[in-house]
Amino acid sequence: MSSIESETVALSEMERLTAHLRTQIEQTKRGDGLEFEEDEEYVKLQTENTKLKHRLAILNKAIAAEQNAHGSTAVIKYQPVKLPSTVNEMISITEHLVDLFTNAIALAFPNLAGTQAIISPVNATAAKFGDYQCNSAMSLAKTLKAAGVNKSPRDIANEIVKNVAPSPLVAKTEVAGAGFINVFLKKDYAVHAIENILRNGVKPPACRKQRVLVDFSSPNIAKQMHVGHLRSTIIGESICRLLEFLGHDVLRINHLGDWGTQFGMLIAHLEDRFPNFLNESPPIGDLQAFYKESKKRFDEDEEFKKRAYNCVVLLQSGDANSTKAWTQICDVSRQEFQKIYERLDVTLKPVGESFYQSRMIEVVKFLASKNLLEEDDGRKIMWADETSSGIPLTIVKSDGGFTYDTSDMAAIRYRLEEEKAEWLIYVVDSGQSTHLQNIYRAAERAGIFNPKIHRADHVNFGVVLGEDGKKFKTRSGETVKLSDLLDEGLKRALDKLLEKERDKVLTPEELKAAQESVAYGCIKYADLSHNRTNEYVFSFDKMLEDRGNTAVYLLYAFTRICSISRNCGEDFSDLVKILDNRTKIELEHEKEWKLAKTLLKFPDVLVKISKDLLLHTLCEFCYEVATVFSEFYDNCYCIEKNKSGEIVKVNRGRILLCEATAAILKQCFFILGLKPVSKI
Repeated sequence: MSSIESETVALSEMERLTAHLRTQIEQTKRGDGLEFEEDEEYVKLQTENTKLKHRLAILNKAIAAEQNAHGSTAVIKYQPVKLPSTVNEMISITEHLVDLFTNAIALAFPNLAGTQAIISPVNATAAKFGDYQCNSAMSLAKTLKAAGVNKSPRDIANEIVKNVAPSPLVAKTEVAGAGFINVFLKKDYAVHAIENILRNGVKPPACRKQRVLVDFSSPNIAKQMHVGHLRSTIIGESICRLLEFLGHDVLRINHLGDWGTQFGMLIAHLEDRFPNFLNESPPIGDLQAFYKESKKRFDEDEEFKKRAYNCVVLLQSGDANSTKAWTQICDVSRQEFQKIYERLDVTLKPVGESFYQSRMIEVVKFLASKNLLEEDDGRKIMWADETSSGIPLTIVKSDGGFTYDTSDMAAIRYRLEEEKAEWLIYVVDSGQSTHLQNIYRAAERAGIFNPKIHRADHVNFGVVLGEDGKKFKTRSGETVKLSDLLDEGLKRALDKLLEKERDKVLTPEELKAAQESVAYGCIKYADLSHNRTNEYVFSFDKMLEDRGNTAVYLLYAFTRICSISRNCGEDFSDLVKILDNRTKIELEHEKEWKLAKTLLKFPDVLVKISKDLLLHTLCEFCYEVATVFSEFYDNCYCIEKNKSGEIVKVNRGRILLCEATAAILKQCFFILGLKPVSKI
């Protein structure tokens, strides 16, 4: 019986007793009984009756508010989540426990059915308190108290535990302290999940598959990619890899800056420098220098400036010669960009601003048809919401031209309506936050973006700083070219390997592979291992350290883990065959069990990142796996040797645990863009 029903029954009983007392009073007044002055029981019942009515009114008001919030007047009955009776693969433990304890809360307190359980992992150093904790009792106690029910958190926790259904993941539950519910995992589940990895590979956790468009990198044509493009490119690539691993249909879009008034001066300069450009491709070696030359002429030469403006008009009108010049300039840039992308192992589909020219015309007509455009000093503007607050979007300039606002509105419309994207991710620096929020809100107001069926995220990031704490620049104060940065990384990585005399044990091919793995890996990892919303200091010295949470440490650790099975004297190339031969993974030693539980966190880590898109969580997980493995390896012999160095015993179960660790780390490395090598 719900609390509302029980309160109603109590109220009815109170009213019955009150009516009975009133009858007795009337009889007394007629002279048949004692003279009534002030019956204490009657007053007490009246007071209690008033309290009950007030409490019932509060409960009814709360129900009404909840129903209105869901846009319904009907009471929605809680449907328990159906949980699996057997689980033989890695799943999101947190999601499973949330469902398990949410069901238990509904059974223990029907009036609070649907209240989601609060689950958190327990720090590995506090293993005596279990592996996970349900911390719902405290908040439930407050909710019940507000409804007039006083119950201690510990009593609530005990009620919840009584109603927890059997789970293939949970060995036992315990109530501790003021009302914490400690959850202990089953070792059998861990063994089955790890064996599944060895048999079938690392699989992603289940999730609803979506069509996702990720907009990242986005350099400008005729300009060199610089360190400012590094973060967007690295973060965007890793997000794409993560979402693709989870099974989403991912569109990787490079929103190139390939349109605008600057192309007038570039085309005019091209005509002067390479008059035969229509017949042969101009040998523009340094596009950045070419851009600076044209800009200097544009600023100093009025005649050249007029020609540049005329070239813009010709280009926008579709003039064949201007279009060819523009195409050649774009081609030179794209080739340079592609060299960077190949070095960083990044895949993108270029869709420049020019692609949206016709769609900008259409989006202006569309917005006008909805009466969303206003005249403002010759401009046509649009407010992001009906309150006309904040900064309006300039859709059409006073000279009739379009703006970034126009192209972004055209782009979001194209992406949602033509590309049928359900989830948009813009990987752009934090300075664009206000602009993107305006675009999302304006698109929603125009009926283009529907938050009920679409998701839009701005993956913002802070700037890269130099070791002096200022914006990262060259000694001469110029922006650092990305190609120069990568070259420097290769040089530093080779110096590090030579310092460790790796050239004496590696072949030239192996040394080159190790050099690239370390160089590009450390640059990527140094970026991704920081919370992207913060600034970070770029330091080759720190990122090339082989201790701590760095790519170098992890790559060395991975190579070491992979070498264990190679050096045991047995063939571990066919893991399924070894498992079929009844080799079992035993988790008897505390360090074995700790490593297994750490690996089991993998699905939860991915689920979390898919929600907040913060990749440093995956870096922290990799580092945790590596350090916990080190503890395991130091305490649990995988290969035992005698004093002569001969192998006397091979613990196959532990080597299988090593192989599972390597498999998890390899998948993490792929998502982060790290390329491990067999020898380093």
